[in-house]
Amino acid sequence: MDRSKRPQPGLGRAVRQLREERGMSQEALAARAGVTAATIGLIERGQANPKWDTVKTIAAELGLSISELAKLSEKLER
Repeated sequence: MDRSKRPQPGLGRAVRQLREERGMSQEALAARAGVTAATIGLIERGQANPKWDTVKTIAAELGLSISELAKLSEKLER
């Protein structure tokens, strides 16, 4: 995954909020989503643009559809 030249702060805020609400560590979410904890950290800080499949997997591991994650991301972007 490349660092983003176009940050995605809304997505990062949504992932962090949902992960924390579920009492999950970055390491736990990463293991379940098949990525590294460093990747989750980059996503949460809006410093990486994950692949579509990664976002889909993260959403599923957080108990959401990708569209629900996108809606929350958009809301938190503002």
